[in-house]
Amino acid sequence: MLAIRPMLPSDFNEVAELIYLSTNSWYQQKLGHPIFSCEPQDCRLFCEVYEELDPGCGFVLAHEETGLIVGSCFYHPRETHVSLGIMNVHPNYFGHGIAGKILREIISYAEARDLPIRLISSALNLDSYSLYNRHGFSPANLYQDMIISVPREGLSDEPSYELPAVREAEPSDLLAMGQLEFEISGISREKDYCYFLENTSGNWRTVVSIDENGEAAGFLVSIDNPASRLIGPGVARNEKTMEALLRAQLNHFAGQTVVFLLPADAGGLIAAAYQIGARNCELHLTQVRGISQPVNGIVMPTFMPETA
Repeated sequence: MLAIRPMLPSDFNEVAELIYLSTNSWYQQKLGHPIFSCEPQDCRLFCEVYEELDPGCGFVLAHEETGLIVGSCFYHPRETHVSLGIMNVHPNYFGHGIAGKILREIISYAEARDLPIRLISSALNLDSYSLYNRHGFSPANLYQDMIISVPREGLSDEPSYELPAVREAEPSDLLAMGQLEFEISGISREKDYCYFLENTSGNWRTVVSIDENGEAAGFLVSIDNPASRLIGPGVARNEKTMEALLRAQLNHFAGQTVVFLLPADAGGLIAAAYQIGARNCELHLTQVRGISQPVNGIVMPTFMPETA
């Protein structure tokens, strides 16, 4: 028999191995390559980040007799919504309804608080898409996953046009970051901004762009860890501001390969990414169960913590 229960810190090593095995198994089977090139235990990063943000906000599905964990998922309560984190099922249990059982627990949690649920899901994984769609989620925005190996000397291409100035974010930017994201995408997550800016782990970097009126025009976060080298989350009022923020983050990854998600309808921004050597590696969708407002600007989501 399988039973669902809250995830405990004592589960983290087993959940890390499950994340590694489940994710790599699906990508190997469907796309011919694994997604994680790190060690399995490096995937504890997911457990640790969600635990630091929201202790106890994870579920596992385990055998009642053996204790073997066959499914896991994180959720992240925010002011405006509940964010659904990475969902994993042991390859031996693919197609057994494991993910659906965990998802229903998180839906019950959100419904009890009258909050929508948001997530980012692969457009290539139709099983995952169908799972969420059957449970009332609707696609909202399409993103192109782009990957680039940044030269050791950083980006050599310089645009022929002027870009806004960018600087390292400071604690005093916290309020402006929150107001800007709420204005652009209708979501708020003050705890996340504090976490990024405090950066006690040393994994995170946040940059901002301030306009001529002294107001925040955009911000962009990145994480640099063996289990996750990603740029995002971030928002900006326009494509040029986001391009400036993206270039600043890419130069931080000089000599490394990094992934970022760009909105598929941001033609100028995508053209700039191609120009500096980025290429497409996947497609992702925002999916929302409940009410969501249209995006009024540029959004770059990420997977950890899930930002949708």
